[in-house]
Amino acid sequence: MSTGLAAADLAVNCPEAARTLIRSGVITEHTSGLASGFAQANLVVLPRPAAAEFLRFCVVNRQTCPLIDITEPGSPVPGYAAPGADLRTDLPRYRVFRDGQLVDETTDVTEYWRADLVAFLLGCSFTFEWALTAAGLPLAHQKQQVNVPMYVTNRACVPMGAFGGPLVVSMRPYRADDALRAAAVTARFPAMHGQPLHIGDPTELGIADLDRPDFGDAVTVASDEVPVFWACGVTPQVVVQQARPDLAIFHMPGHMFITDLPHTAFELQERSHVPQR
Repeated sequence: MSTGLAAADLAVNCPEAARTLIRSGVITEHTSGLASGFAQANLVVLPRPAAAEFLRFCVVNRQTCPLIDITEPGSPVPGYAAPGADLRTDLPRYRVFRDGQLVDETTDVTEYWRADLVAFLLGCSFTFEWALTAAGLPLAHQKQQVNVPMYVTNRACVPMGAFGGPLVVSMRPYRADDALRAAAVTARFPAMHGQPLHIGDPTELGIADLDRPDFGDAVTVASDEVPVFWACGVTPQVVVQQARPDLAIFHMPGHMFITDLPHTAFELQERSHVPQR
């Protein structure tokens, strides 16, 4: 991971400060572990007609697409999640698609912005990573200084109009007993994908090779560990590409939007007891 200043080495606990470093190009890499204490979000930007149908898709696929905020048409400002932010510049990297085809990967999408665009911010599993670490459940991708691995599965989303397709998952390996503890921790965050969808054999999800993720980077899974899979906010990218709107803008997988909302705003009040070591 190389940013000039590595994101992991930046003691940035203020979301506004983190976004300033992103906007100025100091941070261009994945955001796992950045701005500890604040929720991170996936980005989906669509023209207004497609946005109305995509909203319905989110409603029927809540675990995969937990909605945090929606902008007014043409506005790049997420008024609830971060009123002082600009979604055109405040993510480390973006992907731009026209008619389902990738046309650009960039750090600024201002030139693509239009008056009819609506932006969606969706919950991200990076938000509950602090809780896993606090429970004594460290993260392999952070230890190995890579992006979290993500895989397209054989499970289908609930279709809605033009939107439908396979579910994407993120993976974090744990020992079997720790996997159950991780499930209990993340279940406290249903608006951030919640508990795992699957623990164990990746072939049951149609994943043939953990060393070849569809997005992100491979991580080493130790001999005494099992893969643990969570629903992933990259799913809309696969789904929207298949729908082929004339324009769509997304975050680069793992390069999230950092909100002003604290992690605790998305944590269930009644916690399950998670045994500590």
